[in-house]
Amino acid sequence: MSQKITVPKGTYDVLPDQQAARDRLEAAARKILEGAGYRRVETPTFEATELFARGVGASTDIVQKEMYSFDDGGGRSLTLRPEGTAPVCRSYLEHGMHKLPQPVKLWYLSSFFRAEKPQAGRFRQFWQVGAEAIGSDDPAVDAESIVLLRDLLEELGVEGTRLRLGSLGTPETRARYRETLVQHLTANADKLSEDVRARIELNPLRAFDSSHPGTQEVMATAPRLIDALSPEDEEHFATVRQLLDLAEVAYEIDTTLVRGMDYYTRTVFEFTSDALGAQSGVGGGGRYDGLIEMIGGPATPGMGWAAGVERILLAAGDDQRHPEPIVDLFVAYAPEAKAAAFGIAHGARHAGMTAQMELSGRSLKGQRKQADRVKARWLAVVTPEGATLRDMQTQDELELAHDAVVARALREGGRG
Repeated sequence: MSQKITVPKGTYDVLPDQQAARDRLEAAARKILEGAGYRRVETPTFEATELFARGVGASTDIVQKEMYSFDDGGGRSLTLRPEGTAPVCRSYLEHGMHKLPQPVKLWYLSSFFRAEKPQAGRFRQFWQVGAEAIGSDDPAVDAESIVLLRDLLEELGVEGTRLRLGSLGTPETRARYRETLVQHLTANADKLSEDVRARIELNPLRAFDSSHPGTQEVMATAPRLIDALSPEDEEHFATVRQLLDLAEVAYEIDTTLVRGMDYYTRTVFEFTSDALGAQSGVGGGGRYDGLIEMIGGPATPGMGWAAGVERILLAAGDDQRHPEPIVDLFVAYAPEAKAAAFGIAHGARHAGMTAQMELSGRSLKGQRKQADRVKARWLAVVTPEGATLRDMQTQDELELAHDAVVARALREGGRG
């Protein structure tokens, strides 16, 4: 016998009894986001590798270590999407959405791919719900975006949430600060991890994310970008905080928050959950006013976030297992009445009922037990001569013609 094939490490199957929790998440996202004017968009599973190299940043861990890239056989490098913002911005640019009233508000619920170490709630293939508002630099867009993610997490029962909030300023502000930070890192290079030391010139801000003890010691005394903000940056950030206060959103200022993509500007944020332990991030994002320009478009402001579906369900304490679907009618039959039973089941579904029929060759006794297992409201036992319709709550029975079963079950009140 050949060896059994199993799902690759870092991926998983979503089983039927786990789907209800995801359906609930999708419904909550649709209600909250579309209620605020966002419309759903879906982008291809793979994009041109250059989109992420230019948009996410060639120096990021995502591009350097985590992308699944391949040659498509025609000399083109394609990549399974590792994140959603760059593809949505590519779609905005490619389809002329800049001609629409701005900002254009879009949301998505899609699968993504990163070659990182699997752990609780983190997989190599994972799902994210995200929202992007493109075309306005108003700080109210930032605040609204954050409030919408807060509302979604609350709606889904995510426990112990905290909001970390920061500002990265404009690219000009960050360029000036970068020189100061590089000087600090260079002066303490002997204490840094090899990885951080190798990227001092390429991406010094990533040192704030390091778990290396020596690097953390160096970063504890590092200058902070938030102290170098321009007056315009400070005004933008102050307005965001003021609007969050008005919406009664609690937050803590985190001067080390840098996020994992190079495209972020000004507002950045992350929601964490105490229910997740050390790897506590649930979702986050920020403003990305230069991203569309990076991928070949005109200067266009943007703001958005993404949240991990698996992380949300884990933090919500949802075991993802729910009762079987409602069954209005179970159709059992004698062997010679299969065609009549099939017609009754089809007619019930056509009339708006949920209906199942016997498909496993059980005896009539076994079929009655199956009706109990699926908690059917009605049981129809079909013979060539007619059908017996049983109320599974009262056990009352009626003898009916084949073509009267569905109408009688509907008239008696469906599931009661």
